[in-house]
Amino acid sequence: MAVWQLQEAKAQLSEVVRLCSQEGPQILTIRGKAEAVVISKADYERILGKKQKFIDFINKSPLKGLELDIKRDKSAVRKIKL
Repeated sequence: MAVWQLQEAKAQLSEVVRLCSQEGPQILTIRGKAEAVVISKADYERILGKKQKFIDFINKSPLKGLELDIKRDKSAVRKIKL
């Protein structure tokens, strides 16, 4: 990630935006302290993208259709004093 002073980033905004798309997030600093990160629209959409429904996640699983032999433990429940 490249680090830009805010004044420099304002003067070269088109370069900052271009680098977001090509190289990834760009950090903006104010008085030497990192204050913001500029990211590409693609990264933004990936972060905030629609959350997948659980059933869709299961349906896309490479394990879909795998039959599992699951047996329930039928041993007696242990007794405890209350």
